[in-house]
Amino acid sequence: MAKITLDNLAHSYLANPAGEDDFALKELNHDWDDGAAYALLGASGCGKSTLLNIISGLLHPSQGRILFDGKDVTHAPTAERNIAQVFQFPVVYDTMSVHDNLAFPLRNRGRDEKYVAERVQEIARMIGMEDMLRKKARGLTADAKQKISLGRGMVRKDVNALLFDEPLTVIDPHMKWELRTQLKKLHRDFGHTMIYVTHDQTEALTFADKVVVMYDGRVVQIGTPEELFERPEHTFVGYFIGSPGMNVIPARVEGDKAYINGSHVQLAQGYAPPEGKVAIGVRPEYARLSQTEGLPVKVRRVEDVGRHKIIRAEFFGFDINIIAGEDEAVSADMNRVTFDAPHVNVYANDWLVTPQGHAQTAGAA
Repeated sequence: MAKITLDNLAHSYLANPAGEDDFALKELNHDWDDGAAYALLGASGCGKSTLLNIISGLLHPSQGRILFDGKDVTHAPTAERNIAQVFQFPVVYDTMSVHDNLAFPLRNRGRDEKYVAERVQEIARMIGMEDMLRKKARGLTADAKQKISLGRGMVRKDVNALLFDEPLTVIDPHMKWELRTQLKKLHRDFGHTMIYVTHDQTEALTFADKVVVMYDGRVVQIGTPEELFERPEHTFVGYFIGSPGMNVIPARVEGDKAYINGSHVQLAQGYAPPEGKVAIGVRPEYARLSQTEGLPVKVRRVEDVGRHKIIRAEFFGFDINIIAGEDEAVSADMNRVTFDAPHVNVYANDWLVTPQGHAQTAGAA
């Protein structure tokens, strides 16, 4: 296992980048703890796979360094970094059996056949392929081949890090849940440093100790699922985490009030007047419909999704979402909305603003 340090790291696919917008991966300075499980989460094209390929050595960064436990590996080839990587689409040896595919990384490092047989059997059981070990990989389904790729990535216990690049894309939904569970068990049992790239928030939040959210080539927040939900440091985090995502409403903030079209929303704490593009952010879970309290809202439709209801509404010309409990009544005369003040965040230029008297929020700009 290894602590991974990203030191002044950035990358552009252009030979002569002229400015920040030419960088697919903007400058990063982060330490990722030895033995932790991270998920790299973000939309397609945000830089997730670029960062993963730099860590693995498949891509050389335009600037900065990669360090494993303080050792500079920026120029070291992949083979010398002692990592295992599983890609989005399965990479297997079609002419080999499932057993030999799983055994290959161990035999390649000279492990004795008794250990190889025991470890292959253990991994085959983990990925549900014990009865297929003697079959050739050729002709297997895409999800079966991807399970072989996952197994081959997990078969070694001595790697510095396990890197997964959207590995469950071709796996059926039921098997996705089982394999995520097995990956978490593997992490608990052996303590590998794991980095898991995905655009699926459910995969990220159920797999990782900490989620690294990326947007436009930049890491905008690293945190636990609870931290990402309760205090998104960037409006993209609020939008991307949660279903539906955080309501972002343009406002003018003065002290402990946010003004929207002449009316005000009460804030739990006071703020110095923010500069730039100012908005408040509030999760649908912290908004409530009312007959008598709050500000006027126009309900457009109510979607019953079983465990709760999603209310789609218009608030001073802005679309917002409100979540009501499964047993909570929603009637036609409920045309006002209240927001839970402690859960209303303030943003300037999309970054979280710190209330007066509090330490500056990390990452805010």
